[in-house]
Amino acid sequence: MKRFIEGEDRDQVTLLPECLDDYIGEDNPVRVVDVFVEELNLAELGFCGVAPATTGRPAYHPSVLLKIYIYGYLNRIQSSRRLEREAQRNVEMMWLAQRLAPDFKTIADFRRDNGKAIRNVCGQFVELCRRLELFSSAVVAIDGSKFKAVNAHDRNFTHAKLEKRMRQIDECIERYLTAMDTADRQAPDIAEARTTRLKEKIATLKSQMLRLKEVQVSLESSPTGQLSLTDPDARAMATSNSRGLVGYNVQTAVEPEHHLIVAHEVTNTGIDRRQLSRMAQQAKAAIGAEELTAIADRGYYNGGEIVACEAAGITPIVSKPMTSSARFEGRFDKEDFVFDAATDEYRCPAGSRLKWRFARVEDGHLINRYWSSDCPRCPIKAKCTPSDYRRVSRSEHEASMEAMQQRIDKHPQAMRIRRQTVEHPFGTIKDWMGATHFLTRSLERVSTEMSLHVLAYNLKRVIKILGIGRLMVAMQA
Repeated sequence: MKRFIEGEDRDQVTLLPECLDDYIGEDNPVRVVDVFVEELNLAELGFCGVAPATTGRPAYHPSVLLKIYIYGYLNRIQSSRRLEREAQRNVEMMWLAQRLAPDFKTIADFRRDNGKAIRNVCGQFVELCRRLELFSSAVVAIDGSKFKAVNAHDRNFTHAKLEKRMRQIDECIERYLTAMDTADRQAPDIAEARTTRLKEKIATLKSQMLRLKEVQVSLESSPTGQLSLTDPDARAMATSNSRGLVGYNVQTAVEPEHHLIVAHEVTNTGIDRRQLSRMAQQAKAAIGAEELTAIADRGYYNGGEIVACEAAGITPIVSKPMTSSARFEGRFDKEDFVFDAATDEYRCPAGSRLKWRFARVEDGHLINRYWSSDCPRCPIKAKCTPSDYRRVSRSEHEASMEAMQQRIDKHPQAMRIRRQTVEHPFGTIKDWMGATHFLTRSLERVSTEMSLHVLAYNLKRVIKILGIGRLMVAMQA
């Protein structure tokens, strides 16, 4: 092997053992993990086992297991069994854990038993980012994304899916019974083989029907109208894919300058309509700002949420969904009617005044109704409504929603900022997770797993922004 770079002889004995620290460069991110965890007060954060027991076998200190998890999620290693193997062969992991190699069950139990404390660690890093003044602008973009749970589609049931499956089984049994009648007219040896096989299939289907009836009993008592057999907290959710997925809806608030995740929350609600004010208030508390601007897409458009944001000192910017059937059919839309707050009337495109007629409560909100007596005689009525009168509804939150639309008209780039800001972290984290997404079950444990992903994402971003040396100094300050 001349003229090639040659390795060392495997049988060569060294006189003195090499120092493990020599293998870890000063610019290695693993040093940031070590400093970050050492500077945490694990007892205040709620970790179990910080104080050692006086009897029994000595346990691993929580800091060791926390370092292992943070390192694992930084390097796309989420499985406890893979972390066990890495602790035995990975030089960086050996340095970080001081050559300790916990077994996979110890590693998995740590994540299970310290979920709230791990989520608090994620919050501590956001607090560090705030102290480093990385949240320079009081603006966040809010969005949600669906993540797959450990629950297959076939093990998630709704009333419609259950009825469809039971109907399919009945049809299959009927078809097999007809096939058995046909088999009886064949030669004896062929008839016996076919009949035996068909009887086995029928018995399998009948056992499936019994299990589905048991599921039906459990489904009747489910308040959500869904039942997931593998992960009881997972829910079927609609996505751009026609089939959708069974999983969780993860909400995040991301600041636009550095794309750091300021706040996050895991929910099993498939729609975003009721999430805006809660996520915006969490982001406001994390940033520590007196006022905040929250940008979201049309999935968050809800009058009650917009008013709740304004009451909390948050300025919402949410695009309005285009759901008007009148506009689609070529008739005048509600936006063509101008409201006069002084007279509490609408002015229609023909110049008539739509007066207030009555109010009623719909879905817990007060709705006012307006129409004009001039509609039957209007020359452009065909462009307005096919009914006798054009009635316009006005919500009690309409003034806030109109003011928000004016903000969007003045700053049309806000929606582009939202798209460029909040969708990037979701794509990055899903790429790290791989095809399986979450590995744990139940809402609480999935929330812990998501916090580790968010912590790893933010940590990588800050290392890129500040550099390893500057970040370590800031952590030790």
